[in-house]
Amino acid sequence: MLAGMIAGSATTIISNPIWVVQTSQAVRTMDASSDSLDPKPATKKLGFRETIQNIIAKDGVKAFWRGIGPALVLVMNPVLQYTVFEQLKNVLVARRTQKLRSAGVVAAVAVLSDWDFFFLGAISKLVATSLTYPYIVIKSRLQAGHASALKYKSSLDGLMTVIRTEGIAGLYKGISSKLVQSVLTAAILFASQRRLYEITKKAVAPVLKK
Repeated sequence: MLAGMIAGSATTIISNPIWVVQTSQAVRTMDASSDSLDPKPATKKLGFRETIQNIIAKDGVKAFWRGIGPALVLVMNPVLQYTVFEQLKNVLVARRTQKLRSAGVVAAVAVLSDWDFFFLGAISKLVATSLTYPYIVIKSRLQAGHASALKYKSSLDGLMTVIRTEGIAGLYKGISSKLVQSVLTAAILFASQRRLYEITKKAVAPVLKK
């Protein structure tokens, strides 16, 4: 967990400028479309280099690390996900093993199926995303350069400001689509990892016996 947090923090610090550029491009495109009365407005797109120049000219180099606070907090997301997954897996294996042994199979140890991994992966991601989603909202607003968001003194101040001005619901805007995407992705990932592990283990077993 510690190694994962250190690696995740380093990756976040290095990649944050890219997220700022990408988010700025997306918001600029949306603003250009919404400001025009033309039903088919000409999109005012900026390339990657032009967006970088625009950010530097407007807010300086430090703007590339907007939202770094909540982004670092979000490093906890996969840590929470894998912790919840392992705990749920251990509980499920223990309960099923107990049932098997109660039925007379003394040395039995329960083995989870692909569907078990699928649902455990989904539940663990659901918990992790639900707990950290408010920081995703704050990070996105900061990286997009929203005027109100740039006044946040810290991640905690941002959370409190959103609650004060928009209510708790403001911290969970857009969470439904995010949950569908992230939960389904995690479920498929965990089930696929387990299946690939079993296939690989069977493939190398004859080689190891030699």
